[in-house]
Amino acid sequence: MPERDLALLTDAAREAGRIALHWWKRDPRVWDKGAGAGPVTEADLAVNDMLLSQLGRERPDYGWLSEESEDGAARQGAERCFIIDPIDGTRAFIAGEDTFAHSLAVAERGRVVAAVVYLPVLDRLYSAAVDGPALLNGQPIAASAQAGIAGATVLTTAPNLLAEHWPGGVPEFKRSFRASLAYRLCLVAEGRHDGMVMLRDAWEWDIAAGDLIARRAGAVVTDRHGAELVFNAVQPKAAGVLAAAPGLHAALMERLRPAG
Repeated sequence: MPERDLALLTDAAREAGRIALHWWKRDPRVWDKGAGAGPVTEADLAVNDMLLSQLGRERPDYGWLSEESEDGAARQGAERCFIIDPIDGTRAFIAGEDTFAHSLAVAERGRVVAAVVYLPVLDRLYSAAVDGPALLNGQPIAASAQAGIAGATVLTTAPNLLAEHWPGGVPEFKRSFRASLAYRLCLVAEGRHDGMVMLRDAWEWDIAAGDLIARRAGAVVTDRHGAELVFNAVQPKAAGVLAAAPGLHAALMERLRPAG
């Protein structure tokens, strides 16, 4: 079943890319969702409508959780649930940047079993099933072998490096950033960066697909407390995300935990 779901997600992601590119760099209509939720464009909504129709038609018994759909309790009763971000990195999409992504996942009893992250401008399709390898455009990828903090390259924002977050001392590494959280996780999976850190709470639709892809590539992925991520929760948020090569992840967690 995960392999069949992976094929379904792959086809849907490519169609999502086709729709998004219709509006990319063409001044799509934009609305502010309010309450700090950020912007949404007509492209986000069109992609969401297509995915809801296509995926729902193929898997009518699956639950549905998407950034651009009203949430409901029905998904809690489903054994499997789609977790979707129609466009991850909407601000980058609006700005005409090329690193926005479509993030599509299937979770089964709280764990992601099939995942696709697709960057249509770059034609980069990351994918994984629960028992298979992490792939980029069909070729296996692997997380880096970085063993510690010294010399590491980590995707994060400056606020994540405030001293108040790091009882064991702020780690010193080369910092980079990408707007799409799903893409950040995939860059760790690919080994192009050694890790990524996000300490504020993260919505499930931003991280579900990237979680499986990074883990199948050999990275360790947890919340900011070191706990495994669980999906299709009543409140669909995780307590931050850390994804990194195993040695680097352990070193970062040592800095995050109070001495005792």
